Amino acid sequence: MSAPAKKAAVVQGDRSVLLEVEHPGYDFARDKLARFAEIEKSPEHVHTYRISDLSLWNAAYAGMTPDEVIAALTEISRFDVPGLIVHEIRDRMSRHGICVLLDDPADRAKLRLQVSEPFVRERLVADKKASAILTESSDDSFALETRHRGLVKKVLLGIGYPVDDRAGVVAGAPLSLGTRADVFTPYSYQTAAQESFVRSGAHGVVALPCGAGKTVVAMLSMAVLQTRTLILTVGREAATQWRRELLAKTTLGEHDVGLYVADTKDVRPVTITTYSMLARKGGDGPTRHSHFDRLASEPWGLVIYDEVHLLPAPVFRLTAELQARRRLGLTATLVREDGLEGDVFALIGPKRFDVPWREIEKSGHIATATCFEVRVPLDEELQPTYAHATVLEQARIAGENPAKLRALRDLAHRHAGDRVLVLGTYLDGLKAASSLLGAPVITGDTPHAQRERHYRDFRSGAIRCLALSRVGNFAIDLPEANVLIQVSGTMGSRQEEAQRLGRVLRPKPGGACFYSVVTRDTVEQEHALHRQLFLAEQGYRYFIEDWKRSDGQAEPESGHHTLH
Repeated sequence: MSAPAKKAAVVQGDRSVLLEVEHPGYDFARDKLARFAEIEKSPEHVHTYRISDLSLWNAAYAGMTPDEVIAALTEISRFDVPGLIVHEIRDRMSRHGICVLLDDPADRAKLRLQVSEPFVRERLVADKKASAILTESSDDSFALETRHRGLVKKVLLGIGYPVDDRAGVVAGAPLSLGTRADVFTPYSYQTAAQESFVRSGAHGVVALPCGAGKTVVAMLSMAVLQTRTLILTVGREAATQWRRELLAKTTLGEHDVGLYVADTKDVRPVTITTYSMLARKGGDGPTRHSHFDRLASEPWGLVIYDEVHLLPAPVFRLTAELQARRRLGLTATLVREDGLEGDVFALIGPKRFDVPWREIEKSGHIATATCFEVRVPLDEELQPTYAHATVLEQARIAGENPAKLRALRDLAHRHAGDRVLVLGTYLDGLKAASSLLGAPVITGDTPHAQRERHYRDFRSGAIRCLALSRVGNFAIDLPEANVLIQVSGTMGSRQEEAQRLGRVLRPKPGGACFYSVVTRDTVEQEHALHRQLFLAEQGYRYFIEDWKRSDGQAEPESGHHTLH
């Protein structure tokens, strides 16, 4: 690509970068930006990226220098990079390494926080949270108890200084295991992810698309580290799936892998539990967590956080107490709508490995996906109600718009014979969709045994369509699905959009289709734009389809409709 063809971006003084979608250098610039910037807006023609402190610190941990970031911006920008941005990049990235956490050679129960800048030391002394846990021990360092390891990292990140955590971790009880070469061969990017994680000191996050085999990265890491492991998942189905995968792809036996869930509290050398179980309170006092205490007392050498972007706030607080263990976070996206990405960075670790979704798609390791936004009108009888409703009520009215069912019927006709998942947030609308298509529906209230039976029937082909509430956002193993239709979503959640697309990304002939059915000219259309941000960063584009009758007439009581 010639130099002028690379100039697809405009770097602005407010740390935003405007990227022209139709420019021949779009792909080149997007790949450059993905290493040190976050996407913020993605309308049709110009995408907006933000160079945030956190994105720059992740880049620094990945080995990028300020000069490399500035060179990348210079390479893609059609105008000179503003001097203010150059200064800000150097300033923020130079903060990496100012605060370093080390073992205290004189006291095993303590750590030493080295702070090379006097001004930062003064800020720590003045900070109430920090001063309560730090003891000034020399001119350039503080001492702290090991139990405050997570808290001090959160505090320092809050005042703008990431901690380079080089303190040691407990080895954990040994556990002999390997992966089964007769069952599978890891892909090169999975091996690279494991190597990057272990080489970094074994704390941090690996980001790979849904369907790209993050569990394999975990297994490879376990096989290298050879230590007892605690695995935290989002729910019972995910925990069961992890156990099934471990038994199939490693040398671990049935007696080695236990489930610690509501009705089975089995602690084994590898124990799999859920975030909700870990955070469940019990014991003698209001702040005591009996399940956490039970599990934390075990000699784990590695803690794996599945879907770490979904880590609930109560578990963040408990995670601060697990800092002496190696920590592996697995995710498709570090995007969080609650702004707690910094807590993931501080308590789990920086992003250690990331591959663009489209790159893995090109290699054939995930399915080629085409994304559609299908816009339908709000039914006339609902328009007055919508106009006078609150924003939350408007979201529900738009999400349960009956016109979506008529569009859904057309999509079902279009994909007759395919394996279809229908996902929705609002249960009344989802149940109506289930009834229309004659598909079983699974919600949070569906008993575990019944869920497993429906999943099994879908995998075998006994049923070809399944309706799922938000339980379908998470780790469910339905690799045969090649069409997903979401009839409603959780407001403007980017992570949910990415998770749902991931449900159909297992490699398969013919690729996959992902549909979002959206009520036109409502708050839902605005939410849809925000939901698509992360996937736009990964290179996906949404084709807009306006749903209407081909003859332009009002819909009869029954009849076939077409999308065009």
